Amino acid sequence: MNTASVSLGASVSAQSRFMQLAFAALLGIFVMGFVGFSQIEAVHNAAHDYRHSIAFPCH
Repeated sequence: MNTASVSLGASVSAQSRFMQLAFAALLGIFVMGFVGFSQIEAVHNAAHDYRHSIAFPCH
């Protein structure tokens, strides 16, 4: 292996980790936003205790 291929591998790996982190963050924001502000009673009740345990206002 030469230096160029090692450098390229590290770059792709860092980019892949960044994309995974970004996707996970966006998914988390979407889920918290949907569940936190949903007017659907079943969705609200399903996550009610968890929201209160992390001090997320829902009332």
